[in-house]
Amino acid sequence: MRLFAAVLPPPAQLAELAHEVDRLAHLPGAGRLRWTSRPGWHFTLAFMGEVDEALLPDLRARLGRAAHRSAPFPLRLHGGGRFGRAVLWTGAAGDLDDLRLLAERADAAARRAGVAMDEHRRYQAHLTVARSRTDLDLRPFVTALDAFEGTRWEVAELALVRSNLPGGGTPGERPRYETVTTWPLGGAGAGDRPG
Repeated sequence: MRLFAAVLPPPAQLAELAHEVDRLAHLPGAGRLRWTSRPGWHFTLAFMGEVDEALLPDLRARLGRAAHRSAPFPLRLHGGGRFGRAVLWTGAAGDLDDLRLLAERADAAARRAGVAMDEHRRYQAHLTVARSRTDLDLRPFVTALDAFEGTRWEVAELALVRSNLPGGGTPGERPRYETVTTWPLGGAGAGDRPG
């Protein structure tokens, strides 16, 4: 199964972002963007790709320990950015050091569980809102997102998410995300919880 570790913003904060994204849809060139599915908005911490089911028990145990060692921390959706001319995203503000540490711990947990991970890179907090279908200058969209300041929330859990890729060949079909398990940060709670 195709998996990643993530922080999932609460519904109220996602609604704030949805309002901003609705405004972006009126900008010139917006029709050339492929907007990501709102139910799937998340901050990826560690992308694992295809994971053998035999590795899941150890992976779950290690991610649970990573969550237990990480205290809850404040975060909010903030501003915008881009990766070249391909990806438009909103960023994060708040305790970014704790977010990076949680990402590092999730990455290390996956590696120690035997998951074949890509080359390790410094974590860049971003939530993808659109991808460019063609060569499109994303700077006007980033500028429009610059003033976006979401409401603060307390990140209190780590999620293991399954990505179900589209397979039907339907135009515009997007991946579906399913939360497999969550763990409370700081050990508050009774261990892992099925999604």
